[in-house]
Formats: sequence, structure tokens, C-alpha cells
Amino acid sequence: MFYATKIESTRARTPSHYLEHSRGYRQQILIDRHTGSPHMSLSIGHLDEGGHVDSVLHSFEISLYVFSGTLAVTTLGTTTLLPPNHCIVLPLGATYSMKSVEGAVEFLQMASPAELTDGRRHDTFFSGQTLAESTPIAPDMRDPRNRNAGRFDADSMDLRRLAGGSDVNAPTVSPSMATALLAYSGIGVKMLVDQQLGAHLHTMFVVDYQPTAIAHPHDHPFEEAYVFVEGEVHALVEGNLMVLHAGDVLWTGVGADHGFENRSAGLVRWIEVQAPQPPSRHSYRFSREWEHLESKIGQDD
Repeated sequence: MFYATKIESTRARTPSHYLEHSRGYRQQILIDRHTGSPHMSLSIGHLDEGGHVDSVLHSFEISLYVFSGTLAVTTLGTTTLLPPNHCIVLPLGATYSMKSVEGAVEFLQMASPAELTDGRRHDTFFSGQTLAESTPIAPDMRDPRNRNAGRFDADSMDLRRLAGGSDVNAPTVSPSMATALLAYSGIGVKMLVDQQLGAHLHTMFVVDYQPTAIAHPHDHPFEEAYVFVEGEVHALVEGNLMVLHAGDVLWTGVGADHGFENRSAGLVRWIEVQAPQPPSRHSYRFSREWEHLESKIGQDD
């Protein structure tokens, strides 16, 4: 099972339960239970200049990734400034508020498990309290008090730069192997959100495909969604050939065969989310490996 859609700001609306608890907030739902996903609600959030969302908590885990503008998020006694390419994890049950800073903000919001839509019970609660804001701070990757915010640096996808030493005093430099780049077959993967950042129900990461990069058809025991931000990639999803560009969104359910190939001369980049978090083993099941086994041992119909 799979689903494809596009990011279109004109489709963003204020959710009904936010009408009395926000100003200038709108949301475009990309993936949720209505599109077939029990494990994730993926959306694009918009906050107008001067916009805000009152203190709220959920019975699901959230992460936010800022595309444009600066978002101020107050939670767990800290107000964190998130300019473009910064992200934050909001644990299940953690109360938070947010507001735009210096203009309008657009951000990706991932929730896991998927928000309830059948009305059988509430999963979002506005606390009515005013959270005490601290002096706003930008995430510092060197600061051990930074527990749930991160930053994506495009230079971190460049193996040539990573092959040399780094400035240990730079706050944006990866301090450990926990945020290292995974590179294979022309593909680069940079983790943003996982257990290292306090998430337990989902992951979020950036994927780069260099020209000629390819991932052969495979499937997973979890759901994935892909938000394409740069370039053009060919995808084969359950036998359907698709050409995807910036602004496209693809979701693949558990067991859905999919693969990608960069046939262009330019870079392809997307933000990917997974829910639930992958198991420690057998996260990938490549079709050609099992086809190879079948050719070796034979299989009676």
C-alpha cells in the first residue's frame, strides 16, 4: 500500500480544535489515518508573522523541522529558537507552546502514532497554562544540556569535508559518531531524530542521492514517508513507476515494495520519516536477495 500527494500551501487549514487556542496557525495534512497510516500523521505547519499556538500536549510523539522563518518552542523549561534546517523532538505528554519569530514560519510536523480521527477519545489537550519562557537560545550541539534539538548542515553530507578534521569549537559540528554520515552506493543518510534526540516512536533523517545512485526494490516492517526537497528521482513502488520532484510526498506502508534511482545529472534530496522505529535487525528486505536464494535452491509452486 502506498500514497502520493503534493505540498500546497493553499490547502492548509486551521484544525478545528486549534481555533480557540492559536493565532495564524494552519496545517496541511499530508499523511494520516485517512490515507492509510496508523503509525504517522505528517503535515506542513504554517505560522503567520506574530502567530502562536497555546500550551498543548499530546498522547503521541512529535518532531518539527523548520523550512523557513524562525520558530520559538517553549518546553521543559527552555525556549529554543529554530531557524531553517533546525529540528526538535517533543516527547509524548510534554507540554509545549510555539510562536513565530521575525516573520512567517513553515515547518514539517511528524506525529507518531497517527492522530485519532474517529472521535472515540481525545489525543490533544490544551493545558490552559502559560509556560514561562526562558531567554531564547539556538541549539548548540556541544552543550550537554541540549537534549532534544538538532540542526541539519548541508556540509555534513559532503564526504570530502568529513574526511578531514573539524573545529571542535564550532557549535554546528557533529560531536560524535551518533550523528555520523552513512554513505553507500552514492547515497548519503544523515540522522536528525532518533533515540539520541529523545524520540522513541519515530525517526527523521535527510537522504541524498548522487547522480547514478540507486536503491533496489525492498520493503520494511514499518512505514516510511518521503518529503522531496531537491532534484528529480525515479521511484518504483509496488510495480508503479513514478517521477518525483521537490514538493512531492510519498508514503509506503508496511511490506510495500519500493526503490529509487537518480537518473539525472543533479543531486536529489529528501527528508524521510519512519514509524515505528526500525528494529535492530531485519529493517530491510531486498527483493533481489530472496530472488537469488530462490534461484539457488529452487521453489516448487
